[in-house]
Amino acid sequence: MNIDFEKQGGLVPAIIQDAATGKVLMLGYMNEEAYQKTLELKQVTFFSRSKNRLWTKGEESGNFLKLVDIASDCDSDALLVKAEPMGPTCHTGSDTCWNEVNSPRNLEFLYELEAVVNQRKRDMDVEASYTAKLFQKGINKIAQKVGEEAVELVIEAKDDNRELFLNEAADLMFHTTVLLAAKGYSWDDVMAILKERHK
Repeated sequence: MNIDFEKQGGLVPAIIQDAATGKVLMLGYMNEEAYQKTLELKQVTFFSRSKNRLWTKGEESGNFLKLVDIASDCDSDALLVKAEPMGPTCHTGSDTCWNEVNSPRNLEFLYELEAVVNQRKRDMDVEASYTAKLFQKGINKIAQKVGEEAVELVIEAKDDNRELFLNEAADLMFHTTVLLAAKGYSWDDVMAILKERHK
């Protein structure tokens, strides 16, 4: 990713968005060193103009912003950082710096999961990630896992064990998310078909 840090005197604006809810949490500025440290720590780090130094969000409060994804805009002079907030983002104690409530719906976690799966696909760190190992094994292995999880869900549906049934449903949704990513599709593509059918 090419970022033009020199265009605005070494700093680029970084819009921080909750990866799960899509809510904009805050605006900060990064120089190249802050950007690299964000990637290295997986915690959003800024260049503080008032302190004239690098500043990892949450270093004092403990309310870190865990990095999920980062992208530059069309002019390569602004960043969109998707993160998981570890508490209120604003120093006032508010969820956002615009005093908005940021309350995720459970279904929105699916999009956060999808973002993590896609990150694992990009990183391909097979030593640290089960998901990356699945991607490495290829589409046939991923499809096989979806089939196995579907069968296990059907088997558990015949019994009355809530925990086992819901765990198998979660396994099926996770592996389906991986299969969608492997094929280059997303849950939005699936939702678009469901919406069209609903009409």
